[in-house]
Amino acid sequence: MKIGLVGLPSVGKTTLFNLLTGLDMEVAAFSTGKVEANHGIAKIPDERIDFLSDMYRPKKTTYATIEVIDVPGLSKGASTGKGVGNQFLDNIRKTDALAHIIRVFENDQVIHEEGYINPMRDIETINMELLFADLSVIENRIERIESSKKVTKENLEELEVLKKCREGLENGLLIHNLSLDDRERELLKTFSFLSEQPMILVVNIDEDQLMEGDYPRKDDLYKFSQETSTPLIEVCAKTEQEISQLDEEDRKLFMEELGIEETGLDKLARTAYDLLGLISFLTSGEDEVRAWPIKKGITAKKAAGKIHSDIEKGFIRAEVLRFKDLKEYGSRQKAKEKGLVTLEGKDYIVQDGDIINFRFNV
Repeated sequence: MKIGLVGLPSVGKTTLFNLLTGLDMEVAAFSTGKVEANHGIAKIPDERIDFLSDMYRPKKTTYATIEVIDVPGLSKGASTGKGVGNQFLDNIRKTDALAHIIRVFENDQVIHEEGYINPMRDIETINMELLFADLSVIENRIERIESSKKVTKENLEELEVLKKCREGLENGLLIHNLSLDDRERELLKTFSFLSEQPMILVVNIDEDQLMEGDYPRKDDLYKFSQETSTPLIEVCAKTEQEISQLDEEDRKLFMEELGIEETGLDKLARTAYDLLGLISFLTSGEDEVRAWPIKKGITAKKAAGKIHSDIEKGFIRAEVLRFKDLKEYGSRQKAKEKGLVTLEGKDYIVQDGDIINFRFNV
């Protein structure tokens, strides 16, 4: 899973990137001329993997991960060449989702680009930059098809859906808000449109706002989130990053004092999984305990292919134990005695938290 971080300059994108990945990238680097996007891997916390790892003491423990890409802030007018952010948008065209970091905190040392805090204005600004970037690609492609001497049937289908997208964008709608059928979305796949990607709103608050439970235009943000079906999470990125550098005991203490029940990474991972329709099945043993992200609704045979194509080809049965049952009874053997370890065929729909041992023959 890949997530691209977008937002205006000085909203806390790189601070959030450091929090998610555990890296220590210079937060002011983009404003001083840095030209490469930041890339990092975030390990998704999972208490089920922790439990299994404690039980089996494996040689290797592998959590599900998110690849995080942090690009320079998009200034207003970036799509027309202003600022440095627009030239890096190709870095996030192939991501699975975008996280729009929205600043609501005040900081006299880091003045907001527009001079004052207004999260609704910032949402509109970023959406328009993504919209214009996509519109430019669409207009170029339409022109190429219409000027071509040889136009195929698929080109004509593509032209129709591109015109539909252009009309939507010109009316201020992002592509992921348009009503497109499966065939139309298939025709758009090669373009990797920015505004087609699912988006998560990440409201970056400060410690005082965290304690008070309030910040500028909170109600408007939640209303926008509901009306556009865009998930919203709140993260106190700077404070959380500082806490993350403490030892485990102090970290837990500070989290409790601040009332932080779920970390920023937990929130983002949970929201992204839900938004993208993902679940995790688990494998366990003395060699490795591992989480395997898959799409909801996938069959056991398809899930086996996530581990190795040979397992999918030679699939015989899936031995399935639900994590909650293992945790309740304390061991696989006791769960088995209760009839909770089942043998499933190739069409079994894998559930979140299934611990699976695949039987196969190659």
